[in-house]
Order: sequence, then C-alpha cells, then structure tokens
Amino acid sequence: MIISKKKDHEELLSLIGNYNSFFLIGCSECASLCGTGNDEAIAELTEKLKAAGKTVVSATIPKTGCQTLGTKTELKKFKEFTDKADAIIVMSCGAGTQSAVEIFPDKPVFPANNTLFLGNMTRFQVFDERCSLCGECIIGLTGGICPVTNCPKGLLNGPCGGMSDGNCEVSPDIKCAWVRIYERQKKIGNLEQMKEIIPAKNWSANQRPANLSLKEKKDKTNEVKK
Repeated sequence: MIISKKKDHEELLSLIGNYNSFFLIGCSECASLCGTGNDEAIAELTEKLKAAGKTVVSATIPKTGCQTLGTKTELKKFKEFTDKADAIIVMSCGAGTQSAVEIFPDKPVFPANNTLFLGNMTRFQVFDERCSLCGECIIGLTGGICPVTNCPKGLLNGPCGGMSDGNCEVSPDIKCAWVRIYERQKKIGNLEQMKEIIPAKNWSANQRPANLSLKEKKDKTNEVKK
C-alpha cells in the first residue's frame, strides 16, 4: 500500500493561499488505512479550514482515488459542488492528487498529504517500507526479503564490513538485512542459494516516468483465440 502522512496544516494553508472554497477528495483504500483520507481526516481538515476562514462546499471518498476513470465517474454526482469550489484538495497519495488534476483541468488542485513509501501495515497505522519499486524484483533469490530496500546501502551480495553483532552499520537499531536473509534461507533450507552471485541491477527498469499498457497484449491474445 502507498503510505502517506498529513502535511503540516500551516504548509497546507500556505499552499492554498487566497482560495476560499474547497471540495475535498479522500480515498477509501491506502489513505483511509493511513488515517489521511478517511471520514475522520476529512472532518478534521474541514474544521481546520473553517477555523482559518475557509469554506468546504462538500467532500467525498472515492473507492480508489488513483483510478482516474472510476473516480471521474464517481465525481459526476458532485458536479454542483465541484463547480462552486475555488479549488480541490486531495487527501490521498500523489497519484490520487494527479488523477484530480486530470479530472479538473481548469481548477487548482492541492495535496493535503505527503506521499512517503510503498509499505506494509504491520499493526494498525504502523507501517514499514518493504519495496523500492526498482522495476526488477530479486526477492526470489533472497528468501523474500528485499536487500535493495532493507539494506540502507542496497547491497546485493551479503553484508558490509560495518555490520556488528548482526545489526546494521548505518542504522544500529535494526538488524542487518543480510543477517535476516541468511536466517530466513537457513530456516527454509535454502542456504545453497546464497552461493549464487546476484548481478548488478538493471536500473534502466526504474526509469521515470514509467508506464505500462497491457491492452496490446490482451488484443493479441484475443486474435490468437479467434
């Protein structure tokens, strides 16, 4: 899931400047689990904006804010309110905010949150980063633990010389990623795999901006079936 954190309120007020009326858009998925785009977050922001002399004309929580076409369809019933608003405030990740930019090309759109990382929720509203979105996943070779993300140095073939008592040199309060990988491989009887040298990563798979279309692949599959 995409982990987000609320912007400092003074920063948000600085962003929205002299705009006075707003339509708020949350997200029922990642941002809701982060507490940044759910009903409570919308109610809290509404009160803060009112205290600053601003008006919230209405708000909604789309099913998936980053699904541009679906969100656009959901927002049609709010057209009366979005037309009245000076600007849109999006309470989701950066992808959701940019969906709103496409949906409202003639209105200012502002993010209420900072987008942090791709992670797992280990306990309620406690999140750990697990994936760096590198474009070439190697965790099949490392016991399911990603050294690119979990090792601050991103080492691909064992720990650095600074590892001490199983802990990380850069962040001594965490266990070395490669110690974790070794313990995991040993537990599942797969230590032999650690003898394999992982080649340097192909970072071209992580070029920005990335895009992917599965449509052509599906069309060719349908042609074969015919």
